[in-house]
Amino acid sequence: MKYISTVVLLFVLIGCEKKVEFDLKETMPLLTVDASIESGQGPTVVLTKSLNYFSKVSAEVLANTIIKDAEVYLSTGNNTHQLRRYDVVLPGTTIPFSYYSSDTANASTIIRGEEGKSYQLRIVWQGKEYKSTTTIPAARKYIDSLWWVKAPNTPDTSTKVVVRARVIDPQPFGDYARYFTSVNNGTFLPGFNSVFDDAFVNGTTYTVDVDKGVDRNADLDFEEYGFFRKGDKVTVKFSSIDKATFDFWRTVEYSYQSIGNPFSTPTKIIGNIGNGALGYFGGYSSRYTTVNIPR
Repeated sequence: MKYISTVVLLFVLIGCEKKVEFDLKETMPLLTVDASIESGQGPTVVLTKSLNYFSKVSAEVLANTIIKDAEVYLSTGNNTHQLRRYDVVLPGTTIPFSYYSSDTANASTIIRGEEGKSYQLRIVWQGKEYKSTTTIPAARKYIDSLWWVKAPNTPDTSTKVVVRARVIDPQPFGDYARYFTSVNNGTFLPGFNSVFDDAFVNGTTYTVDVDKGVDRNADLDFEEYGFFRKGDKVTVKFSSIDKATFDFWRTVEYSYQSIGNPFSTPTKIIGNIGNGALGYFGGYSSRYTTVNIPR
């Protein structure tokens, strides 16, 4: 009798359920900005249109989001340079890609990044103006030395290794950094957690494991994550950044790591582009350190 009552109750509850339908309206695409300037180099600005939440993502769809009709300007306050659009094909693919950078036809006004200076980005697109400012901070925090040790807690200790860095963080507070790694002169890829501040290490010298950078467009293999291999030439790009750049990548990476976790808290990405646009404009002061791992 107990089980019959339970079954009846289940049918009653099912019968009382109300079907809820969400009418998700189409929204106007927003300008999305991925812009940076590095010490000793010109700017790189990639402009795209945002996608709706349930959009099907493909190479063709992504190619169609690229914005090619914007006006982009970089300024130091005393000098302004209009950037030029460059159209290329992504290496190893047939996917078209576009970005904005220094216009070599106007060499007299070209702006390159310098430590300690601020830069203003202005974008004009579809009758609207978007602005942002970034600073390239002095490279105070730095990697003093880089070495490798055998990988712990893995059966493959004959080939896998861990790279470690000795980092010096001077007084006072307020040093922010982002790191990338390159293996055998390949592409520099950011770490899974690529940004950090000095809240707990200010004024100290400390040792930290340097995880191998990841391609966020590929599936992450946690069996291999973080390790380098014997025979690798590893170069670490260690970049000083301002707080706005730190906040952007900190929230982006937290959101990226929360994908698929039903218990995670929704994250608001903290960008620094005005007028409702998405994304960021960041300044980088970079230093490079290399270690060769023998076979």
